Amino acid sequence: MDPKAREVLSLARSVLSDLDLEHVLGQVLAAARDLTAARYAALGVLDEDRTALARFITVGVDGGTRATIGNLPTGRGVLGELIINPRPLRIDDVGAHPHSYGFPLGHPPMTTFLGVPILVDGQPYGNLYLTEKDGGAPFTDDDEETVCALADIAGVAIDHARRFSWSEGRRRDLEQTVAAFDATMQIAQALAGETDLEAILRLVAKRGRALVSARALVIEFWQDGELVIGAAAGEVPPGVVGQRVDHEGSVAGAAIRSARTQQLDDGPNRRRFERHGLGRLGIEAASGLVVPLMFRGRAFGVLVAIDRLVEGPEFTPDDRRLLESFAASAASAVATAESALIERQQQRLAAAEQERGRWARELHDETLQDLAALRIGLATAARTAEPDDPLTPVLSEAVERLDDEIAALRALITDLRPAALDELGVGAAVRALAERATAAGLEVDVGAELAYEEGRADDRLAPEVEIAAYRIVQEALTNARKHGGAHRAVVEIEETSSTLRVSVRDDGGGFDPDAGTAGFGLLGMRERAELLRGRLRVESQPGGGATITATLPARRRGRNGTRPGGPPSLRPVPGPAPVHGMG
Repeated sequence: MDPKAREVLSLARSVLSDLDLEHVLGQVLAAARDLTAARYAALGVLDEDRTALARFITVGVDGGTRATIGNLPTGRGVLGELIINPRPLRIDDVGAHPHSYGFPLGHPPMTTFLGVPILVDGQPYGNLYLTEKDGGAPFTDDDEETVCALADIAGVAIDHARRFSWSEGRRRDLEQTVAAFDATMQIAQALAGETDLEAILRLVAKRGRALVSARALVIEFWQDGELVIGAAAGEVPPGVVGQRVDHEGSVAGAAIRSARTQQLDDGPNRRRFERHGLGRLGIEAASGLVVPLMFRGRAFGVLVAIDRLVEGPEFTPDDRRLLESFAASAASAVATAESALIERQQQRLAAAEQERGRWARELHDETLQDLAALRIGLATAARTAEPDDPLTPVLSEAVERLDDEIAALRALITDLRPAALDELGVGAAVRALAERATAAGLEVDVGAELAYEEGRADDRLAPEVEIAAYRIVQEALTNARKHGGAHRAVVEIEETSSTLRVSVRDDGGGFDPDAGTAGFGLLGMRERAELLRGRLRVESQPGGGATITATLPARRRGRNGTRPGGPPSLRPVPGPAPVHGMG
């Protein structure tokens, strides 16, 4: 067998069993050069329109020469002849060809030329270019026949490799889809009996990290108007969970505002990450994806995937799509858990108000009436007793003690469920509350501007709004008197077309808002505000008094309904760090 034929057959066996497209192209290019004794060989791959070269692979030109030449050719001049007319082309002198485009400065001299098209599945794929046959001789018919055979083999091998690559890509896509579906199903199954939000966040972090083979995955979650690290999986510094992140300057904030995935490879995002985000907390990242947790147009936070462990650290476009799909399912799970939590909180507060009302009625209808009857009996006995009867002073003292206890009980009944709140509204109820606080030793000034009381609205505020405003003022005054040692407090209630602003300022000893306590006063106030999609702001420092400000929606009876409905807004709301109650 002819040595060239044997080498062509050997190449055919090799490339037809090779499934790596780049390796196939390299083998064909090297074989064409060797079999024709050409000094230079190149393989040009056509673009999608088949009108120019998208790639140009060369053999024989060293790196220094290639750098001197500059940009690779795109298919002009003689090279373009095969693009326009995909048939073998032999030229003894390239420079003499009528379509010769000339060579750039630094290009090695080339005279003889042989070009052969490569067809894949009957369509032009690219061209083999050979120049400068050994000894300066022109390329022969035998060279052309050999290179055409190589081009045919290359076409079949390229088609084979591309089909395998496509099937491998499809297989990976299916594997990722199955993995995403499996992760979503695991979350759904776990949620079947789980409404603990913290447990769900931990589960989402672990499943999301495994899904994209990340070194670490962190969930930044909206809580109390701030981004808080709710869960983390993988390589993260200890103590990271629970830390707060600046939502204004961080990558997470950018992802939430744009509702689009952000990549840490982007320069501005890299700076945000290091200065305002997780980088400030000691988390290092070579690459990363920040995916918003969106559900029905609301952002619950973000998933931050850091450094791909397999073939990384960069994440692929498939990883991005996969994590975005996963984040959508995770956001739904988080929304469900939060809705369950909010419903439980609403039910608890409603039950507490009902219990307050029940106790107020029972104390009024039974205990207070019994004490009143006892007081009447004792007062009658004291009036009818003989002046020198030794029991007379005892009866008088008992009547006085009963008067004090009846007054205290009336105040307690009023605190449990003030009649003024039901009958007259929050303004009147707060003024009555201020009078009782003043009688107890805390001077309270009240300024209230309410639309219904001033005739600017036909309906009072919704019951849940009035109850929340009253209870917040009540708890703030109690804290100021009992725990802050305050002598004076100012209550301001201002209503606009959309909000009700309630502020309580005192001159007490103050406290550190960042120092947690065992009390539930501030936690209860914050909970009431957030359940109405409002917010609570606490400003205080030791020795400097305290200011509690609640901003609530000014929902009205009748027109907008009376139910709070739904979880609080999770859009970024500037505010201080969460605090734990001082009362």
